[in-house]
Amino acid sequence: MSEQIPTRMQAVVVHGPEDYRLEEVDVPVPGPGEMLLEVRAVGVCASDLKCYHGAAKFWGDQDRPPYVERGRIPGHEFVGDVVRGDQAALERHGVQLGDRVVCEQIVPCEECRYCRRGQYWMCGPHDIFGFKSFDGAMAQYLLVPARARVHRVSKELAPHHAAFAEPLSCALHAVERGGITFEDVVVVAGCGPIGLGLVLGARQKNPRLLIALDLDDDKLELGRRCGADVVINVAREDAVARVRELTEGYGADVYLEGTGHPSAVGQGLNLLRKLGTYVEYSVFGSDVTVDWTIISDDKELDVLGAHLGPYCWPAAIKMLEDGKVPVDDICTHQVGLADFQQALDLVADTSGSSVKVSILPNG
Repeated sequence: MSEQIPTRMQAVVVHGPEDYRLEEVDVPVPGPGEMLLEVRAVGVCASDLKCYHGAAKFWGDQDRPPYVERGRIPGHEFVGDVVRGDQAALERHGVQLGDRVVCEQIVPCEECRYCRRGQYWMCGPHDIFGFKSFDGAMAQYLLVPARARVHRVSKELAPHHAAFAEPLSCALHAVERGGITFEDVVVVAGCGPIGLGLVLGARQKNPRLLIALDLDDDKLELGRRCGADVVINVAREDAVARVRELTEGYGADVYLEGTGHPSAVGQGLNLLRKLGTYVEYSVFGSDVTVDWTIISDDKELDVLGAHLGPYCWPAAIKMLEDGKVPVDDICTHQVGLADFQQALDLVADTSGSSVKVSILPNG
């Protein structure tokens, strides 16, 4: 914990698509019920990149309103140390000054229909760190509002490893949506950060066979280390045909999509058996077109979405603290705050060696 908190800090500020700038801004001052974190690490994910490049989901078009605000500090996968907060804030979140914590991405309103029903991750106003209403963690300090959902994490974890709790919790929620049973053949599309989390989570469900798909042999090997029984390089093999070979011609029981690539959608629909389950966990940069007859008349599939990581954060943190996640292999690149553009470029370079890229704002 810092002994003295400055009044000014370095932060990345969003001015528009492909216009993110490192600036000096005021360190936020927590009000009643709020806390101040000294940011230790913030992960950069595909949604950050798609926002940076101006995807309509974030900046809006004729069909949807803007989701990201200009002047906002990005960064929603973060870990930090509590350096300020009144007694009400500390008691509310069950923490003390000096504790290391992670926060869920969404800051629920606690008042809308969804929040009242315990479905806080689908909160109506949908305020999220780094995108809407609250600044994110690509900065030296971050304000934690009273309504935030906070979880303590061990300081024995490296900060960039602890920050992986966010994508891992998201993946675990998608796995839960899949309703995996012991007899299932499960296919995970993608061995990036979310895909590897899907493999890790699905492995905990102990399905009969767990298959991982990707275009990169190194990432497939990492998928194997995360628990996949079989890996398939879709650049060299027909994944649909291979899965059918492994399932007496029927197809997989559950397909978990974690690539955000349009081709992975049709692939999943085709390799599932009749009455199978498709779970989508991705942010797409463009619209996807598929033959919906496959979903209905051909196979009567269950097609499910998954959003954020509700009620999965404790499990994700426990997996990290118990050493069940090969974080040294997953968290491949760390850079300083001044090199935020390099971090974005590393995430964009799908042919490179990066898996999880993190920014360490305070060194």
